[in-house]
Amino acid sequence: MKMIKEYLPYVAAIVIIILLRLYIVSPVQVDGSSMQPTLEDRQVLLLKKYDHNYKRFDIVVLKYHKEKLVKRIIGLPGETVFYRNNKLFINEKEVEEPFLSEDIKTEDFNITNIGYQEIPEGYYFVVGDNRGDSLDSRYIGLIPKSSIEGTINFRLFPFNTFGKVS
Repeated sequence: MKMIKEYLPYVAAIVIIILLRLYIVSPVQVDGSSMQPTLEDRQVLLLKKYDHNYKRFDIVVLKYHKEKLVKRIIGLPGETVFYRNNKLFINEKEVEEPFLSEDIKTEDFNITNIGYQEIPEGYYFVVGDNRGDSLDSRYIGLIPKSSIEGTINFRLFPFNTFGKVS
């Protein structure tokens, strides 16, 4: 009985940590340059697994085959999406992308190129901020909501970048 009382706080702490990582938050590492300049290769981010109300421009982690990709949501269910002359159009209206630097160029694209007139319910159109070096919806198609693990809005490492991601 004494042994149980002695180890109970450690067991409880381990169980809490496991539950937090499984259902609430966990660290993820950026692999590659597809989200530059917003996120850099090897940065460690905090993934919010409980956040499933995705909005335009949220940064998300998604499962694609056996990889985890970090991308930005651009198109929501029920919308049309196209790029023309380096400008984003949602439902025929131009939408600013304030997170992009001026030297980032987006080639003309329309979701009809991947076989859709509009984004179906339960799917999202995602792209990387580094449009010239990103495996995203323009190439792999729309992303089902079930493939999205959660949102990112906090950097943990390196320490000189610690803080909120915008």
